[in-house]
Amino acid sequence: MNRRDFIKRLGIGAATIGAASIAGCNSKQSNIEAEKGTMPLRLNQNSGDKVSVLGFGMMRLPMKKQDGKDVFDQEQINRMVDRAIEYGVNYFDTSPVYSQGQSERVTGIALSRHPRESYYVATKLSNFSPDTQSREASIEMYHNSMKELQVDYIDYMLLHSIGSSMDDFNRRFIDNGVLDYLIAEREAGRIRNLGFSFHGQQEVFDAALAMHDTVHWDFVQIQMNYLDWNHAHEISEENVNANYLYDELDKREIPIVIMEPLLGGRLSKVNSYIHSMLKAKEPERSIASWAFRFCASYPRVLTALSGMTYMEHLDDNLRSLCPFTPLTDDELTFLQDEVATEMMKYPTISCTACQYCMPCPYGLDIPGIFAHYNKCINDGRLPEQGDPNYKELRRAFLIGYDRSVPRLRQADHCVECCICMDHCPQNIEIPTRMHEIDDFVEQLKLNA
Repeated sequence: MNRRDFIKRLGIGAATIGAASIAGCNSKQSNIEAEKGTMPLRLNQNSGDKVSVLGFGMMRLPMKKQDGKDVFDQEQINRMVDRAIEYGVNYFDTSPVYSQGQSERVTGIALSRHPRESYYVATKLSNFSPDTQSREASIEMYHNSMKELQVDYIDYMLLHSIGSSMDDFNRRFIDNGVLDYLIAEREAGRIRNLGFSFHGQQEVFDAALAMHDTVHWDFVQIQMNYLDWNHAHEISEENVNANYLYDELDKREIPIVIMEPLLGGRLSKVNSYIHSMLKAKEPERSIASWAFRFCASYPRVLTALSGMTYMEHLDDNLRSLCPFTPLTDDELTFLQDEVATEMMKYPTISCTACQYCMPCPYGLDIPGIFAHYNKCINDGRLPEQGDPNYKELRRAFLIGYDRSVPRLRQADHCVECCICMDHCPQNIEIPTRMHEIDDFVEQLKLNA
């Protein structure tokens, strides 16, 4: 089904659900407050699952102070999961490496309080480290995921973040027989859907898709948003434009799970000019809502994941999609061409705060450093020599830097060990950018 037919079917409120259509959708948009019972559901034709178009990414979870330490706020996580399920969210995505290795455990605690048939849980074989890549270690990680999640089957199992190289893909999943083992687990019913998540080289993506006739991928997870649709390759030569990824999966009728619809929050924290562009079109909607409606407007999308740290993040996402009205062709063009092109004029660092680079062995707060730098760029407050407000901007940058990133965790402590680069899905040359930011800071300190 193409997008035009998809929207037409939405408009007539069809009760049937095709491979890429929506159920439970209220097409009226007279009230943008979240309405229970209107969460759009997508049918996975491979399994018959009816999946909420909003998925809960269990990576950027709420924290609290306990005995002077930062710990995960299990009570708040439970409340957010309860609210999500109450409004129809039924897809929860985690991994053994998320949230300092604790995401599966806290997710399992929260979900186990609900009937097993009321949710789908997705996790990943995150065997990035060499000591986890043997067949035995990988299988142990898989079984430990079920233990931590308190389940006896996995609804959606992914080969985690393929794409860095063909050698890496073969070493982690092919040569050790792990993919064959997971296929057998699917046949035994302990895995209900088998897929992979992709970041990186097109060669690996194409090779994985070429295996579809024998593996029969039930779904694939890609990074897709209105900036990456046409510009991912411009941001980094290692990245693949989302329009290519989507089209290749659509040709094969493979359901798509979306990660980073907000690019780690970058598409919700835009500069004032882009903010005004979006508000002029939809003054009552949040900036973030554009990104979620963009993803949900493509019929092959099964669900779009959101890492929601605060209840207000969840509530805003629910308002964006309950009820859901797909974007028009003109609105899609507006985002893909006008808004995305304008965003490319601002040289922000493409960090999504996924935390894969953390912890840094030398204590750097890599995402925090990038977040402060990017915020100053987006706000048009990056100090430049010759600017009449230079002194004010310089002082604000340095004070803000010290407040947002502790001195011992700032860019000047980078020793170029390059461990972080092996884990960055955005292919950022992190040590190079750290030294650029450190040089910039030192120049600001000298030019008092």
